[in-house]
Amino acid sequence: MAEPHKSINHKWHEDLLAFLVGTSMCALGIQFLNFAGLITGQTAGLGVLLSYVTETSFGVWFFVLNLPFYIFGWLRLGPRFTIKSFAVVLMLSVLSELFSDLIVLDSVPTALAALLAGACSGLGLMIVFRHGASLGGIGVMALYLQDKTGWQAGWTQLAFDACLFLVAVFILPIDLVFWSLIGAVATNIIIGLNHRKDRYVAR
Repeated sequence: MAEPHKSINHKWHEDLLAFLVGTSMCALGIQFLNFAGLITGQTAGLGVLLSYVTETSFGVWFFVLNLPFYIFGWLRLGPRFTIKSFAVVLMLSVLSELFSDLIVLDSVPTALAALLAGACSGLGLMIVFRHGASLGGIGVMALYLQDKTGWQAGWTQLAFDACLFLVAVFILPIDLVFWSLIGAVATNIIIGLNHRKDRYVAR
């Protein structure tokens, strides 16, 4: 029988580096989505979709949409988690705005853009999760359910994504919704297979 893992807290500089890398990966994923006119899941997906139908950028929408979830995060998951999550949401909001000016994509096939966006987002989210934070929104709920019930965060997010994509069918061309779904599935598979409470316990 394997011995239980000992939880070891990350140092502040380890968290900072992880958050910079994780949010940079997610911001890069957003650039692939925007280039191809795709969306993703979770609160980020809602922010992307709203940015398409309004004149407000993703970064602004993403920050605003996450505000209500900090109350839940503070009450249910504690101030440490909530403060970290606020920091990474702010980082992603800022980096996505910067990347939209600094990164110019010329020619990326839609299918490849979807897969790259999904992979970047999945890896970025996994890094953020493993350092005791989330990118807010449904991620807060997903991590809470995982801690309390053992239900993996990736599967909770997948259920939310299904509802989001149903709405997207009425806004975007069906082929773009299809490839968006493929990218979102890739994100959640990466998280579901790799972010497990019994495999990584540092905070």
